[in-house]
This record gives sequence, structure tokens and C-alpha cells, in this order.
Amino acid sequence: MAWTQSDLDALDLALTNGRKRVIYADGRSIEYHSLDEMRRLRKDMKGELEAAASTVNPRRVTVARFRSLR
Repeated sequence: MAWTQSDLDALDLALTNGRKRVIYADGRSIEYHSLDEMRRLRKDMKGELEAAASTVNPRRVTVARFRSLR
């Protein structure tokens, strides 16, 4: 599933408040079995979002010029 930053924010808010039910921006409501399950999902979400961001924002390339001093 493609997670969004708002999904991660909703999960973070629930974790912060110690709740196992999360209501996502698209209206989905999910009750997780444990806070540990939610922490594992959060780790997966962050990894997926970071990977997506790295493909959208390619790395900067630096080019150097060298000149002979002869």
C-alpha cells in the first residue's frame, strides 16, 4: 500500500495518545492489536515514505573542473 505523510501523522498521533484505533485521512478506521504492531507499521511507513522521497528528489551532482598549470 502507498502510505502518505498524513497516514504517518495519524498513526503518530494515536501512538502519542496511547490509542490503538487510527482514523486515516481517507476515512479508513483501523483498530490495531497492540502498540507494538503500530510501532512496526510506523517503521515500515517511514521507510516507504523515505524511499519514495528519494526517487522524487534525485541526488545532487557536483561537477569539478581541473585545469593544468603548465
